[in-house]
Amino acid sequence: MSIEFRRLAQWSAGCLLLVATASLAAPTIQSWDSPSGARVLFVEAPDLPMVDVRVVFDAGSARDGERSGLASMTAAMLTQGAGDWSADAIAERIESLGARLSASADRDRTTVSLRTLTRQPAMTTALETLATVLSAPSFGASDLERLRANRLTALRQDEESPRTVGQKALYRKVFGDHPYATDPAGEATTISALTRADLEAFHRRYYTSANAVVAIVGALERAQAETLAEQVTAALPRGERPAPLPNVTELATGILEQVAFPSTQTTVIAGQPGIRRGDPDYFPLYVGNHILGGSGLVSLLMEEIREKRGLSYSTYSYFQPLAQPGPFLMGLQTKNDQADQARDVMLDTLRRFIADGPTAAELTAAKKNITGGFPLRVASNSDIVGYLAMIGFYGLPLDYLDRFNERIESVTAEQIRDAFARRLDPSRLAIVVVGGGTAGAEAVDAEG
Repeated sequence: MSIEFRRLAQWSAGCLLLVATASLAAPTIQSWDSPSGARVLFVEAPDLPMVDVRVVFDAGSARDGERSGLASMTAAMLTQGAGDWSADAIAERIESLGARLSASADRDRTTVSLRTLTRQPAMTTALETLATVLSAPSFGASDLERLRANRLTALRQDEESPRTVGQKALYRKVFGDHPYATDPAGEATTISALTRADLEAFHRRYYTSANAVVAIVGALERAQAETLAEQVTAALPRGERPAPLPNVTELATGILEQVAFPSTQTTVIAGQPGIRRGDPDYFPLYVGNHILGGSGLVSLLMEEIREKRGLSYSTYSYFQPLAQPGPFLMGLQTKNDQADQARDVMLDTLRRFIADGPTAAELTAAKKNITGGFPLRVASNSDIVGYLAMIGFYGLPLDYLDRFNERIESVTAEQIRDAFARRLDPSRLAIVVVGGGTAGAEAVDAEG
């Protein structure tokens, strides 16, 4: 990164933090459809000569089909050669500008991100590079083999992490035959079998302008943002959006899976299908989970598991909304001989919270914590462009940020109790235990 770019970024973070903490006003979001068919969201941020761009496609791992890891490998290959440029040439072009370019895929989305200065010719060169990477990746054979080797190494390393092993196993139990069950990184067998033709076909199907959301934040006027959005998507085929993902099926019963792992610590992870983006229960569940296990050291899970009993250094819970209901997850790590006790305390805490909900004091403290921290969540252009990409991709209202604190403040204890009672059932949790014990799986009654 150039010294000039680094100094601007540091100054940007400081200035935006001061501005954000001085006012709770959210940025004004403008939106339109580009002539090429992409949806565009734009926030003007004139204080610094920089622009952040994210192009998001409905091309996550849920679109992999039988070729697990296809979306993430396609995304990884974008910057490894495009047009007439090799991977080294692309890297040199971006580094010479002090810019940043990256691509990644999760279960729902592929995201390609660019940050550049707005001065010329730097911005023109950066945008030309982005447009070419999006529309004309070369998928070179030697580059594919190099990335394949790296991915296979990473997958082997995943097998050495009990938390990663547990989380992958839990997703399989929670989602069954739904596309969300597989990890975006893929599996060794499917990664080994991927061909250049597979990547080209995936790119051809999903990297289209009608399947794209372009999020822009920076020192541009509306007309410049319109030109930018069209420039980066014009070379893409228009195409069409894919069909919605299949519905997620609720678990019929509780499941306990023991995964043997050579460690003095046992990892316990539990979950079940939760909510989708835009769900009307989102804010009651968000505030409620902040109290239950999402607020770090002051959460109920931390109080019961760490502070009162010393069973685990940390514990957590969270909802991960996706296009279809993503998971509700909770977990901890503890000594092998304390695993059963820690699991029981974690589940008991969840049951009590579902039955009783928060106290008035807990609810007040949670609201103050969430709304007080809101300015920090939109304190930089990169924060805001991430929200724009989410709002555009999931079709959330443009006033999502503007009304965020208002919606948090309006949540009542009764709404939290009602939402948790309807959306979570402790008797139908999937539970994965990675550590001491015998490998295997069984149906369980998590209420017992």
